[in-house]
Amino acid sequence: MPEGHRFPMEKYDLIPQQLLHEGLVTEENFFTPQQLSKEETLLTHTQEYYDSLHSLPLPRKQERAIGFPVREDLIERGKYIAHGTLECAYHAMKSGVSLNIAGGTHHAFADRGEGFCIFNDIAIASNLLLDRKEVNQILVVDLDVHQGNGTAKIFEHDKRVFTFSMHGEKNYPHRKEQSDLDIEMPDACSDELYLLKLKSVLPELIDKLRPDLIFYLSGVDVLAVDKLGRLGLSIEGCKMRDQITFAEAHKRNIPVAVSMGGGYAEKISDIIEAHSNTFRVAFDVFEG
Repeated sequence: MPEGHRFPMEKYDLIPQQLLHEGLVTEENFFTPQQLSKEETLLTHTQEYYDSLHSLPLPRKQERAIGFPVREDLIERGKYIAHGTLECAYHAMKSGVSLNIAGGTHHAFADRGEGFCIFNDIAIASNLLLDRKEVNQILVVDLDVHQGNGTAKIFEHDKRVFTFSMHGEKNYPHRKEQSDLDIEMPDACSDELYLLKLKSVLPELIDKLRPDLIFYLSGVDVLAVDKLGRLGLSIEGCKMRDQITFAEAHKRNIPVAVSMGGGYAEKISDIIEAHSNTFRVAFDVFEG
């Protein structure tokens, strides 16, 4: 991601406000996650990296790769986000679907952070679930506009986690890792092309893999109005992407745990609308 870009943090407050305003959810539908422990973190991240985070400041090179000044409160926040994705998975396995308003920190590697990501929430949750023998096979469906390079690298030798990333061909990261399945989409990619490609791949992949759980990274930086995205999806096209993903999982009775991922449109209202659609579609598919 371009250095110095401001991440739209206010979306984490505005999304639940919007959903409550619509009456789609009530306060009882929300949960407050616990904080990730050191032992839980070290199942995915290295001791050296963990120690460097807890003896700030980070070396300038590492901090530049992350993209913002790393402070203790942001490290602690990252631990709550990662544990939120783990708790989402448990909720999903009970009710079919659960969504983390934050998360999707897929650029974090085992030994370093990158691209606004300190801890890799989906990797942490996956490793904990596998270690606890809660699941045997996980599918990561990463539809953020940027390749899930950290996730791909963490699981490159672990067949229990299949990493599928569908992303912008010419977008960050410029040096991409190898997911189990990478689909690179061209600049200005239309709704029609994007959805056709997703429909041609996802059902067959799910049927072949038969996962116990899907982690879905639903970044809305695929929108044409996104400042960093470079693809050309409309808000309706982004909504259809969510519809396809949820529907394919639901009809096979596979639970889905969602992390929000990126969104960098000029207008915060576009970001909130697109992210809120993910919640609306999840409700329609699993509760409707």
